Amino acid sequence: MPEATVILNAPAIERALTRIAHEIAERNEASAEVVLVGIQRGGVPLAERLASLLAGIWGHPVPCGQLDVAMHRDDLDQRAAPVIHPTTIPFDVSGKTVVLVDDVLFNGRTIRAALDSLNDFGRPQRVQLAVLIDRGHRELPVKADFVGKNQPTSLAEKVHVRFGEPGRTDEVVLERP
Repeated sequence: MPEATVILNAPAIERALTRIAHEIAERNEASAEVVLVGIQRGGVPLAERLASLLAGIWGHPVPCGQLDVAMHRDDLDQRAAPVIHPTTIPFDVSGKTVVLVDDVLFNGRTIRAALDSLNDFGRPQRVQLAVLIDRGHRELPVKADFVGKNQPTSLAEKVHVRFGEPGRTDEVVLERP
């Protein structure tokens, strides 16, 4: 049976998201030009929470969307039929600063797919990346602009983010084989 260790509990997640929100606000003075896009599935509730925190900092609502990258992945031929989740971007990304939000940054391939998918919606002025956990092991030259926690892992370990799930406590768990 795998061994599991909680690496972020609910208060630690809240602190990390509050810090990330303040870092986003500091780096982006033109707050009206910032939009958040959560990558399905894990990035969506994080983006929504960050949008709420940023609205409190900036004093105005921050547009928030959700992006499915399944059809833009470079490993489609290695998977069974991809699970498709909704993509909802109810605003124009052209000329905006888009903050892509995901729960875990691993090899960088999901982010590459997200960038490809985002191009279907316009040409942002800039794209920034916010992640709750950066576990290393990059296969592509991708670096997050905003990181909640750097958690070096082995390839055999898994990181599970349980966030916003009904009936569950928010936590990030590192699972060792």
